[in-house]
Amino acid sequence: MSAQDKSHFAKTPQPPYYIVSFSSVRTEGENGYGAMGERMEEMALAQEGCFGLESARGADGFGITNSFWRDEESIRAWKNVVSHLAAQKLGRERWYEQYKVRIARVERDYGFHASEGDTLAEHVD
Repeated sequence: MSAQDKSHFAKTPQPPYYIVSFSSVRTEGENGYGAMGERMEEMALAQEGCFGLESARGADGFGITNSFWRDEESIRAWKNVVSHLAAQKLGRERWYEQYKVRIARVERDYGFHASEGDTLAEHVD
């Protein structure tokens, strides 16, 4: 399942749905981070209830990954996947100077795409 398109935006349903925002500052060095990150992304996208991911990291090491979920139960299930728990431990030991996780319910969303004009309607539950 690939919930991404060429624009890098996750394909989310009409609200409500949930977002997990993971903001982090990386440590120096690669230390296996890239391979683990790709594996975790593949696993998250295969997880029941995951709609997609959006991620960016600056040259200064600050990054944000947003994942989009059907419900809080799906988020809890992903948090407790054994491989994900191992990655979380390695993150604290090797890859992150600091991170913050925020979980919120999305009540509305809207957007714009230049090739489609100003036709994207706001989704309101």
